[in-house]
Amino acid sequence: MRSANLTLLMAASMATLVSGMALSQTGKLPTLRVAENKRFLVTSNGAPFFYLGDTGWFLFERLKCEEVDLYLQDRASKRFTVIQAVVVFSGGFGLNAYGHRAFIDNDPSKPNEAFFQHVDYVINKAESLGLYVGVLPAWAGSYIRNDRQVFSKSDAYSYGKFLGNRYRNKPIIWVLGGDWPGEGVEDIWKSMAEGLMEGDGGTHLITYHPRGGQTSSTWFHNEAWLDFNMIQSGHSIENRNYDKIAADYGLEPVKPVLDGEPGYENITNGLKEAAPGVPKLNAFHVRRYAYCGVFAGAAGHTYGCNEVYQFWVPGLKTSRWGAEIPWREAINLPGASQMQYVRNLVESRPMLVRIPDQSIIAGDAMKTGERIQATRGSDGSYAFIYISSGKPVNVHMEKISGQVVKAHWYDPRNGSSELIGEFPNTGTHEFTPPSSGPEKDWVLVLDDAAKDFPVPGSFEPDAMRK
Repeated sequence: MRSANLTLLMAASMATLVSGMALSQTGKLPTLRVAENKRFLVTSNGAPFFYLGDTGWFLFERLKCEEVDLYLQDRASKRFTVIQAVVVFSGGFGLNAYGHRAFIDNDPSKPNEAFFQHVDYVINKAESLGLYVGVLPAWAGSYIRNDRQVFSKSDAYSYGKFLGNRYRNKPIIWVLGGDWPGEGVEDIWKSMAEGLMEGDGGTHLITYHPRGGQTSSTWFHNEAWLDFNMIQSGHSIENRNYDKIAADYGLEPVKPVLDGEPGYENITNGLKEAAPGVPKLNAFHVRRYAYCGVFAGAAGHTYGCNEVYQFWVPGLKTSRWGAEIPWREAINLPGASQMQYVRNLVESRPMLVRIPDQSIIAGDAMKTGERIQATRGSDGSYAFIYISSGKPVNVHMEKISGQVVKAHWYDPRNGSSELIGEFPNTGTHEFTPPSSGPEKDWVLVLDDAAKDFPVPGSFEPDAMRK
């Protein structure tokens, strides 16, 4: 297992290096679109794209250029693919680290060039590192809600058109909303979407970030501009994002879906006021949300950290759920590093044929902390089964194609794989993980042995992908 770890770590370093070299030569990331099967995202040349997001909500406002560099370089090294950030988040239309506001005289029709030059810097730096930016034009919870409509329909349209035109050729995913339901303000968001598409020629994907426990599909699923659904499953140890993903996965028309804000690492359970004895979410919880959501059918997943989303430093006012680690240290919390292993695993098998399938489990899939979540190739070539508590799992082997099934244990803590063996493809078989108990999660990987797939979690450097 140690040698497998070393191989994966070396590969990750090579991916970052080669990707950076390639981008310095090409200077541009491919545009993104929805795959033909409407379940996943792909690049303009049809290559699978795994949306691995990080919530850097205050990125445009609170960081200076050298801090932007540090944060984005770290996230690129951990194989994130998307950074979710808000152009105007806090009050006063987004006073940034250099003292510039987003709009002159707080008038949305008068963008402040000095402010947007810094936005330019962030987006260009992200692109140079192989990162897309999920841009929220304005945080709904502050500016566009049914009891506080700072933007009119015309303001929303003109601001959207300005953004769309300015970033027409940049690696952007537009994320409307921002922690607020669409009810009562649908027309404003539709106007902003129209403006964005008018400005960028419809070249960028658009989604909507709702409030906790909600999904964009509630208000906008049938809108042509909504390319994929986003849920916010919420900051709770009892999070069952797999149910919400499954619900949107089953909607018509078919659209990709992902969890754009599950529980954050190092945030209080249920967003309770920080105090001694109040539990905080940890690396295990964020791993569980990621594997359960993706295996339930999501096209990707977003990670978050309490201190990182707000770029907290000592002396900065924080929310009631507190902050205790400066963001420069919090970027190294274990959950952030472990998100790349979700991506590595998914990309090590044919991604675009992957479907959720709980019927492969012979027995109770259980709930929450002991959840078992399964996904497989629609052609039967492989299956992944996430086991939250490390308990034995019984599997219907016939769900895998071929006469012989090759099995591995995949460790979500470090991305290593251990060969279990090969088994006749008949009946049911019980697999017992290497360890069990609280926070001892594992992924069982089953392959049609004839496919001769690589070791689970191995991958090609990004710049070498076709």
